[in-house]
Amino acid sequence: MSRNARLGIWLMIAAVATFAAQDGFSRYLAETYNTPMIIMVRYWVFAGFVTLLALRRPEGFRAAVASRRPPAHVARAVLLVGEICFIVYGYTRIGLIESHAVFAICPLLIAALSGPLLGERMIWQRWAAIAAGLVGVIIILRPGMGVFSPAALLPLAAAMMFAVYSILTRLTTRDEPTFPAFFWPGVIGAVLMTAFGLPNWQPIATADWPLLLCYCGLSVLSHWLLLKCYEQIEAARVQPYAYLQIVFVTLIGILVYDETLAPLVALGAGLIIAAGLYALSLERRPA
Repeated sequence: MSRNARLGIWLMIAAVATFAAQDGFSRYLAETYNTPMIIMVRYWVFAGFVTLLALRRPEGFRAAVASRRPPAHVARAVLLVGEICFIVYGYTRIGLIESHAVFAICPLLIAALSGPLLGERMIWQRWAAIAAGLVGVIIILRPGMGVFSPAALLPLAAAMMFAVYSILTRLTTRDEPTFPAFFWPGVIGAVLMTAFGLPNWQPIATADWPLLLCYCGLSVLSHWLLLKCYEQIEAARVQPYAYLQIVFVTLIGILVYDETLAPLVALGAGLIIAAGLYALSLERRPA
């Protein structure tokens, strides 16, 4: 039941705008330094954030993070680390706009996997929406037309990883609280990224430290806004507003990085978003 629907919607819009700003910083930093090191520092800050939240939980730290599914959390952490690394590296290769246009297929991939993995009922309209989204991806990637870049598969792989991560999250939160599912990927991910990031450490220029701190701060702020959003309104009701991230990212790509929005990318992204919104509308219909 929603507590304050209007506040929840504005919190979601603020969260996706913050995620977009975070992506803008990550593109610059990952182009200037190496991707594993930048993601490692981000994970250090995020692990500190979730640890602080756990220490402030009323039930106590140990009870707050207790889980009966450690292997699932390890798998989720690995998938999330891979997804973040792939998408951020994709920003440096094909830009923010095209990366997010392809990544927009993620909700439809989640819908496709929900049938075989979660046992959800799959109707033909749902499959039609998924097929339309895949057509949108093909329009963006344009295989066989001489403009396809293998780097364009990076956001597609990231979308698949995040889709499987989301399915595992649903499975782990069916019979236990949601906080362990939020805590463990952050902590395990920090350990994993430290193993990859420290050997690739590069000296950070004095002028770039404020940018790195802003990037890490935005990572924490975006998740905090999302948590506050879900305290006010059900996730399904605000999910359509998550697509605004593509709008914000496109503006950052054009205004900051001088990227261009190619007509076919806009067409493909529009088809993916329309299919995603239609699939969300199906979820709200009574069985």
